[in-house]
Amino acid sequence: MTATRTIETTATATQTVEATRTVRETVTEQPPAPQGGGGRGRDEFYENCDAARAAGAAPVREGDPGYGLHLDRDRDGVGCE
Repeated sequence: MTATRTIETTATATQTVEATRTVRETVTEQPPAPQGGGGRGRDEFYENCDAARAAGAAPVREGDPGYGLHLDRDRDGVGCE
């Protein structure tokens, strides 16, 4: 008597992948707020809306210290909305 047996095999491969990600960040330091009075000075300038938000000044309205057209994309008189 002869017996036949079938064996199924599965091949497994392992692959290790290493990745490196470089992140660059630009930080612009803002001058300290003027002391005294507790308000924003007339000569306040915000380079961008992130700076205005960080100073707690956003939204900046036309006539407010620090308002500039570069902060008001839609020219409606309110910057960093």
